[in-house]
This record gives sequence, C-alpha cells and structure tokens, in this order.
Amino acid sequence: MQPDPAPAPAPAAVPATPRWQRLWREAVRDPRELLAMLGLDAVAAGISDAAAAQFAMRVPRGFAARMRPGDLHDPLLRQVLPVVDEERIVPGFALDAVGDGAAKKADGVIQKYRGRALLVATGSCAVNCRYCFRRHFPYADETAARDGWAGAVAAIAADPGIDEVILSGGDPLSLATPKLAELSAQLAAIPHIRRLRIHSRLPVVLPERVDEAFVEWMSALPWPVAFVVHANHANEFDASVDQALARLRRAGAQLLNQAVLLRGVNDSVDALAELCERGYAAGVLPYYLHQLDRIQGAAHFEVDDERARALHRQLAARLSGYLVPKLVREVQGDPGKRPL
Repeated sequence: MQPDPAPAPAPAAVPATPRWQRLWREAVRDPRELLAMLGLDAVAAGISDAAAAQFAMRVPRGFAARMRPGDLHDPLLRQVLPVVDEERIVPGFALDAVGDGAAKKADGVIQKYRGRALLVATGSCAVNCRYCFRRHFPYADETAARDGWAGAVAAIAADPGIDEVILSGGDPLSLATPKLAELSAQLAAIPHIRRLRIHSRLPVVLPERVDEAFVEWMSALPWPVAFVVHANHANEFDASVDQALARLRRAGAQLLNQAVLLRGVNDSVDALAELCERGYAAGVLPYYLHQLDRIQGAAHFEVDDERARALHRQLAARLSGYLVPKLVREVQGDPGKRPL
C-alpha cells in the first residue's frame, strides 16, 4: 500500500498591512470631496484645479475630522486646500526658497550648518501643506534612499565633523518601519554620530503611524533622539495626537514643535498662545516659529516682519519664557536660523 502523500505546506502568511498605511491610502485627494464633507461650496472656496495638479492635495481623514464644518476660514482647512492664490507669480518667491540645491552634499544629503547633515529620506508626506518650502523639490532625483542609502551614508561617514543626523523629507515617517531600521543600522556604524533628529508631521496628521513597531524601533536607537513635530494651530491636537506623542515620550524622545507663521491660520497672539499651551500640555516644547519660506505658490500666507515681531513680543509678554518659540527665518548662507 502506498503511503498517503505528505500534506502540502501551508502558504506563507502574508504580513498584515499596518493600520496607518491603510489610513494613508484612504486620504482625501479631491478638494471637492473635502469641501462636501465640511458642507462647503467649491466655488466659494476658490479652489484651483491647476494648483492641485501642480501639487496634489492629500489630507488624512482623521485630520479632516478636526476641521470645523461650515467654516470656510477653518485654520486647518486653509493649510491644505489648493486655491487660486497659488497660481499668482509673486516677485521674490522662488522654486528653491532656502537654498537646498546649493547645500547638496550627496544625493538626498543637505548640509547647511556646521555639524549637522539632513537626509531627505523620502518625498512622500501624509498631508501636503500648501505653504511647503519643498513643494517644488526634485524628489525623484534627490532622495537618500537611493541604492539602499549607500551614497548618503558614505557621505556622512566620510565627514567626521558631522555629529548630528536629521531625518527629513517629505516626511521620514512615511517610510515603513523596517526601512527606517535599515537606515538606522547603517548610521549606527558611524562612530562620530552622537545625536539623531527626526522632523515629522505624521504624529499630528496621522497619529496612528506611531504604532508599536515604530516605538520599538525608536526605543532601541543608540543615540539621544530629538523629535520635532509640526503643528501650526491648537485645533490640530486631539486625544489621538496626545496618545501618539505620549508613546514617543515613553520611547525616550525629546519632543519639540516647529510652527510656521501663516496669515489666516495663526497670525494672532491668541492663536499662537493657544498653540504653545496646547502643545505643552501634550508634552511638546515650543521650538521655532518660522517666518514663511518664500516658495512660489505660498505668497498668500505671508505675514510681514513688522507684524511678526509685534506678535512675538505680545506672546512673550503673555507666556512663560519656556513656552515662547524662537521667531526665526531661514536665509541661504547663514550659519543657522536667523532670529528676527
């Protein structure tokens, strides 16, 4: 009698797609859909199909849920909605507002300041902010992930004067955690790196990204980590953001916030004070308040320097010193951010 054939091996289990990636794919990409969700009229909003074609709209649904229905001037909506004002060509507003091209050290590596190298880890973001200073950046040609990070890591390893690496983008948290682990393992072999800094908007706009796998990765990093989030208005915080930030703190990160001063979003002392206090309540220390980088398509967000200084003085008079961010501008060729 022939023995029974051995059972066929079970198919390998397919890893489940992380929830944050599913939510990313479900982001709102049609300005008219976003406006309909808020009970707003597309014509009244002045949306621009041309602006959306040049720089696509992308808004996670959880972030959209924090917008006020029926309010065309909602400060979160204003940050993400492509409008006709972006089509204006304004003198002094350029395609490379901060000199990224001139500061290129290698593919995806930018070095503007002594001791620090910035890795453009990816061109992807969970949300496309309309004032983004890299909205015209040639990501297809300039990302550090090329060739498995080899060129970028080699450039940093060859310069012993670099002791801090900054992960930026795009948004570095748009990379899957195993990809981040691949990068950090290579950086860990460079003895002169002493600190890691991560710049990300995802804990605010897609807090589900700070999942267990990400926290495990962060907790195991061999360096102190400064984690710089980006929120411009107190309404960007909710319970889900608070939880994500708490997880980052438990992983050992020092949390800082950088904001951009934006007309129609946070250009009042009340809005700025609420932002600083709400962020601090979530464990985030105010860091920078940036004057707008003069990128083409964002002129309608600009607040003039005189008003910016006046707002900053009023903020300093209202809040404790540790709650007041530095008012700065990035100027090409300067050795650091320029205080205003």
